[in-house]
Amino acid sequence: MPPLSSSSSSSSSFPALSRRGALRLSLGGMAMASVPGLGWAATGLAAPVPADGLPRGRPEAQGVSSAAILAFLDEAERGAFELHGFMLWRRGQVLAEGWWEPYGPQRRHMTHSLTKSVTVCAVGMAVAEGRFGLDDKVVSFFPEHLPPVVSPNLAAMTVRDLLTMRTGHAAMTSGSVWRQIPTSWIAEFFKIPVVNPPGTQFVYTSAATYMLSAIVTKTTGQPVADYLKPRFFDPLGITGYEWEVGPEGISPGANGLSWKTVDSLKLGILHAQNGLWNGRQVLTKEWVDAVHQPHTRDKYGYQWWLGPNGAYNADGLFGQYAVVFPAHDAVLAINAALPPKAGFNAGLLYKHFPAAFENAPADGGQASAALRRRMAGLRLLPPVRPTASPVAAAVSGQRYEFPDNPDRIKAARLDFGAEACSFTLEDERGTHTVQVGLRKPIEGDTTMTGNRLHREYQPAVMRVVASGEWLDERTFVMSWTFVESAFRDTVTCRFASRYLRLDRSVNVNSSATEMPTLTGARAAKAA
Repeated sequence: MPPLSSSSSSSSSFPALSRRGALRLSLGGMAMASVPGLGWAATGLAAPVPADGLPRGRPEAQGVSSAAILAFLDEAERGAFELHGFMLWRRGQVLAEGWWEPYGPQRRHMTHSLTKSVTVCAVGMAVAEGRFGLDDKVVSFFPEHLPPVVSPNLAAMTVRDLLTMRTGHAAMTSGSVWRQIPTSWIAEFFKIPVVNPPGTQFVYTSAATYMLSAIVTKTTGQPVADYLKPRFFDPLGITGYEWEVGPEGISPGANGLSWKTVDSLKLGILHAQNGLWNGRQVLTKEWVDAVHQPHTRDKYGYQWWLGPNGAYNADGLFGQYAVVFPAHDAVLAINAALPPKAGFNAGLLYKHFPAAFENAPADGGQASAALRRRMAGLRLLPPVRPTASPVAAAVSGQRYEFPDNPDRIKAARLDFGAEACSFTLEDERGTHTVQVGLRKPIEGDTTMTGNRLHREYQPAVMRVVASGEWLDERTFVMSWTFVESAFRDTVTCRFASRYLRLDRSVNVNSSATEMPTLTGARAAKAA
């Protein structure tokens, strides 16, 4: 895969469990953010505005039913929808918010295709600045990358066709495919056959958004993140984000942005306010109107999905959302880990919203109190159960070597202590370690390989919260929660005589969720 850098302003099956069901999800309530000022005011006194700049308030004071929010959370729990965080805003105030531990308000979270809706902000700004037009031909920007023969369909493709996903391509191109290509992605785009006249058929494809990003960079001289910093990130007070840059210094556009839940909320609020933020017109009202017009069969605008009753949403794979309800002056932001085609939107999200904004009582009463309690202690996984095994001492420090395998894993080692186990894996990329808590989770950084199970994302470093338990005296199971992403891996080590059998699975993926079982043998002691 190509080397990636980042830009920052300041610097399925349902959740995969061990095969023996030992690591069960516990969706036992919702955690309030652990920073001052989050939540809503319980008294008549005005709460201080938090660091994110968004005032807080009570649901019923802004016409939102606490009982309806509870019903949404209850049904999400019953359906085993793995939510990581959510924030609900209406009429200028954040009314409810929470994060499932170990997620939290200050953590970045990979947004996947929600990134598309941010890239389109850059397109709208560049168009408003006169850098290019919606009817400009795509081939006109990149003569150096054109194939020897330019088909009439390719020659006819416009910026507008990219925006509406009507490129003329017969099939989608996934970002996971191009992430493995170190050469020009613009050249890769021009290799895709344009089999249909552009503007006639909708085919959702990350390749279209990539080209929008490339056009912004070609016409402004900056990666999208740098172009947006003074125009979007700074005005909205969005800090600490990361946005990958691929070949030729161009952002993937369709993905690669990681930011906090509140930043997704702000993206939605900006659109709910017709592009206005604290008196500044960040996006033109005309552009905001255009992005949620039904350009494609009443389901797609300009890189925003259209919902019922005028709602529209930025939508990232595995459940990253910024949902705008224009008729209700409301926005909902969610980070989650949902299997593709889980039915969350139609089956849950739009079932409870915007209904929660209608016929709300003036006083939430018991429901309001219950919602506050619910927000006080949400956790994703149950507490670590301290366990022990007589096998631990015998296997600790032993090197297990694996025969040739598709993932090119060479060896593994577990070093057990009283409080933690250090798991080390060697592969073609090097040596990687995860510190695993035996009494409580341990948070740290790791270079651990995860690309095949993580949709081909393979950052240089990943933040992980890890814990482990012995299921029986020969089976040790670890949970690795990569808390800046949707991914949580379950790694099972089974020891028998001089052999280690290693299994690894992930809670969500768009392809395989399990790696083939590997069996390694204990290495002979050096003489």
